[in-house]
Amino acid sequence: MADGLVEKLKSATLTDGATQDDWKKSLKLPQRDNRQQTEDVTNTKGLEFEEFNLKRNLLMGIFEAGFEKPSPIQEESIPVALTGRDILARAKNGTGKTAAFVIPALEKINPKISKIQCLILVPTRELAMQTSQVCKTLGKHLNLNVMVTTGGTGLRDDIVRLQEAVHIVVGTPGRILDLASKGVADLSECPMFIMDEADKLLSAEFTPVIEQLLQFHPKDRQVMLFSATFPLSVKDFSDKNMSSPYEINLMDELTLRGITQYYAFVEERQKVHCLNTLFSKLQINQSIIFCNSTNRVELLAKKITELGYSCFYSHAKMAQQARNRVFHDFRNGVCRNLVCSDLLTRGIDIQAVNVVINFDFPKNAETYLHRIGRSGRYGHLGLAINLINWEDRLNLYNIERDLGTEIQAIPATIDKSLYVYDSPESIPRPIATLAKPAPHHAPPPQQQQQQQQQQQSNGNQSAPAGPLFQQHNPFPVVPQQPQQQQYPGQQQQQQQQQHRGQVQPSLPQAHGGWQSRDGGNANGGGGRGNYNNNNRGQSSGFRGGGRGRNNGYQGGGGNRNNQHQNGGARGRGGQGQGQVQGNSTPSAQQ
Repeated sequence: MADGLVEKLKSATLTDGATQDDWKKSLKLPQRDNRQQTEDVTNTKGLEFEEFNLKRNLLMGIFEAGFEKPSPIQEESIPVALTGRDILARAKNGTGKTAAFVIPALEKINPKISKIQCLILVPTRELAMQTSQVCKTLGKHLNLNVMVTTGGTGLRDDIVRLQEAVHIVVGTPGRILDLASKGVADLSECPMFIMDEADKLLSAEFTPVIEQLLQFHPKDRQVMLFSATFPLSVKDFSDKNMSSPYEINLMDELTLRGITQYYAFVEERQKVHCLNTLFSKLQINQSIIFCNSTNRVELLAKKITELGYSCFYSHAKMAQQARNRVFHDFRNGVCRNLVCSDLLTRGIDIQAVNVVINFDFPKNAETYLHRIGRSGRYGHLGLAINLINWEDRLNLYNIERDLGTEIQAIPATIDKSLYVYDSPESIPRPIATLAKPAPHHAPPPQQQQQQQQQQQSNGNQSAPAGPLFQQHNPFPVVPQQPQQQQYPGQQQQQQQQQHRGQVQPSLPQAHGGWQSRDGGNANGGGGRGNYNNNNRGQSSGFRGGGRGRNNGYQGGGGNRNNQHQNGGARGRGGQGQGQVQGNSTPSAQQ
């Protein structure tokens, strides 16, 4: 059907002169993205956006946003959506699904009619902001008014904004139902009902709200559902509320071709040490680190900041204003690392993210698929690393089986060609930038590596290589400075080492079982140490003193002095006589 519609559109006469190329010369095109792309987005029919008979002003917005040719999902859905037919579209994360429904919606909206003509539902507030910005960017020459509304913001402000002409409403189901029930949002003449991440929206949590919202729409509305996964709940909804939907399924395989997946088998208490190892060895442009609970998100963000790396965190229990600021600053490159819960697993498009780390392994294949899809966006390369403990081993097998993919054991060294581009600083920011970006630029990766190698050659006495933009952290995690007790003999050992000038003030106490039992740093140094300074070399009187930077995060262990197992400040506690020859191996290589 899609092929026949495209042929009809090709043969149509464009009354606005869209076939002429003169108007293209005045466009303000962004820097071209020359990165290699996978078949996820290049395996197309060779169509052009002009062949869809779109308005010239819409084409201008499309090209100025950096689009060059439609992706496979856009080729399939745009011509069908323009006919008004219901659509069930299934495609991989990061292959252009948002533009696949935004472009036909913008084409069909009449700016002269001061009514809501398109409702776009998404499951999270961050995705609502991103989608609304895509609408504004692509439709910036169309004179349309796009409104985003979500929970966590003032209802009164939304009511005031709806007093003016609004053509597109993007939001979460609960808030939109509230506005519609109060008679503020008039959906009686809204012909388009679109759901992004439809599998989530049709879960038990949202389905009753969705059913109620449909009652406010006209009976002849067009319903379009887009997602990477379609459970049975989607089929039930389709049978009940959609009229002969056109089905698009581009999921020949579930995972993106550009993402390389590894696992590192580590004990729970080794995870922070393993993460520190990954930070030092990987060439990270931006990374997203996932935890399974909000409490662990904040704890891990604190540990990463204490290790000397710039880090934001975000989860569902944060205030909406704080979440918005973290989201927009991370998108604009203010910070390199983001720790979050599954709040940001869906739809978030940040092309600069090339590494995803599952600090906590997800419980099901669906969550895993959406998590790793935050890297490798739009056919580009990405790396997904999973920290696996003994309890996760069966879950790892089940996810591999369900997704039909293979997650390999992490090698001693990871080929940078799998996830690093020659000029990462030239990676374009996504079109859904929420504010004018004003980030500084990180030094080239080669320069960072030279700095790290120079620090290592100087006895590892330096702090970690300077993280990106730490001074802009809107939520800096300031560690508390608890008054530490001392175990027997510690004071005497400290006095002796201070006399030799070998010890620095110790770091704040670690958080129990998250820390590594190995006294090593990101480069594998260190040992296990003990009170008497005599376990595999002397270890500076602190358990696991180690010889590398950031060895203040040793510990774990089960003895009564677990809270006093920090090494020297940023890796100097183990110098001189306390130099450790230790037997630790970087967790990422186990």
